[in-house]
Amino acid sequence: MKSLRLSRYWVFQFGGWGLFALINVFFTWLFQRFEPNSLQRILFFIEVGIVFSHFMREVIHRSSLLLKDLRQQILTLILLTIVFSFFITCVVSPFEQLYELRTNAEGQPVSYLSLFITNFISFIPLLLMWNAIYFMYHFIIKTHKLEVDTVKLEALVRELELNTIKAHINPHFIFNSLNGIRALIDENPERARTAITQLSSILRSSLSTEKAETVSLEQELKIVKDYLALESMRFEDRLKIAFDVDERTLNNPVPPMMLQTLVENAIKHGVSKQMKGGIIKIVSDIKQNQHELVVQNTGHLNGYQKSSGFGIASTKDRLNLLYGEKASFEIKQLDNGLVEAKVLMPLR
Repeated sequence: MKSLRLSRYWVFQFGGWGLFALINVFFTWLFQRFEPNSLQRILFFIEVGIVFSHFMREVIHRSSLLLKDLRQQILTLILLTIVFSFFITCVVSPFEQLYELRTNAEGQPVSYLSLFITNFISFIPLLLMWNAIYFMYHFIIKTHKLEVDTVKLEALVRELELNTIKAHINPHFIFNSLNGIRALIDENPERARTAITQLSSILRSSLSTEKAETVSLEQELKIVKDYLALESMRFEDRLKIAFDVDERTLNNPVPPMMLQTLVENAIKHGVSKQMKGGIIKIVSDIKQNQHELVVQNTGHLNGYQKSSGFGIASTKDRLNLLYGEKASFEIKQLDNGLVEAKVLMPLR
């Protein structure tokens, strides 16, 4: 990579000074002042420019000027322009004077002082332009690199945050399921054994999607149905389940374990609080070109939507990290004694 940058620098270096030489040749010829020594003077001018501008670049690199404050960079570049313009003039002027490469209208050599002042004034805008181009090139490269690094950092942070949330989802789910199974051990050991088998199946399915940011709704529904079958053993006739799933949404991507977490939340804070139990209804539909995912449950909010419950907090965080403002989540109380948790996500 270093050699690639070096070669690119020399291409620009020779190309820029070469273009400057061609422009000088053109205008010298255009005004019919092209003398035998004109080409020699221009070539020497360009050679000295290449050498001294390269030395100026070395000074910029060794002083780490491009890493300093912007105001300090600008002031230092102006100072370097003046200093190196003076150095170049001290080299070019005696050479032109010695070989009489520059003459006045009468064909007589110009005075050394006049030659020195003219060269010095000529080199300042030239080197200033060289520094400006060099500065702008590195400024654009640095800005682009900073943008790329920022995007990479944001992606890394998002991945870490998602992994942190995922790391909490399975343990949270396992503890709630084990508590349910524990209630069955004394009441119905056979059902408890069946529940443990179903829990193993759920964990196997969830682990297969652990590393994915999204899974198909169909995969997520399989885990939810296994979980609801597990909970049905505990609640028996107290738990009623209903699905209203549009088949067009089965292949839509959803965050893994998100729907299961909402269903688990609905049972824990809704159905389980009701003496007669209640209903869990899952709806998946397409509304206004968005994927609408709804979980309804019997119960009352009682201010739970304002709490820091894991199910709600993890759902909001994951939607925000994956979709930003393109997704939304709300939980509200319906008039018919149902609590509704609604997720809106962009279609793939």
